[in-house]
Amino acid sequence: MPLSIVIDDITRLADDAIVNAANPALLGGGGVDGAIHRAAGPALLQACRALPEVAPGVRCPTGEARITPGFALAARHVIHTVGPVWRGGAHGEPQLLAACHRNALALARTHGLASLAFPAISCGVYGYPPELAAPVAVAAVREALAELEAAIAVRFCLRDAAMAAIWRAALSAA
Repeated sequence: MPLSIVIDDITRLADDAIVNAANPALLGGGGVDGAIHRAAGPALLQACRALPEVAPGVRCPTGEARITPGFALAARHVIHTVGPVWRGGAHGEPQLLAACHRNALALARTHGLASLAFPAISCGVYGYPPELAAPVAVAAVREALAELEAAIAVRFCLRDAAMAAIWRAALSAA
């Protein structure tokens, strides 16, 4: 299935799932994470708190993914993933960012989801340069869809035209 790009507020999308660029505690935060928690309502925080910690204060390690219901969102589910903090690229950031996308898609397939929307994971306060993140995200999604043999419609939901242009360039270059 072709990948697409939309400029929108991810909290308004009615896909089977939206992906949350979360922090390891999964207890809300700023940016996309905060917006998703506010729009979903307090039940999302309760569902996240119910997920087991795998280390003190960590419910989802970097690169992994967890799923919860969407509650008050238009999307039926939220797939939470923790992107890497950008530290120059020599600390496994591309591999961890790719893992976020692969693991989110694997959860979508496991749960029989047909559509999924990704934000620009790690490109906000985590500092990942969008020009470097976009090719990693696009390649990881294409590879995961092929490996999973999954017919999942995937959209990248971006906040503005400048960010969308970066993702469009990555889509056309791949």
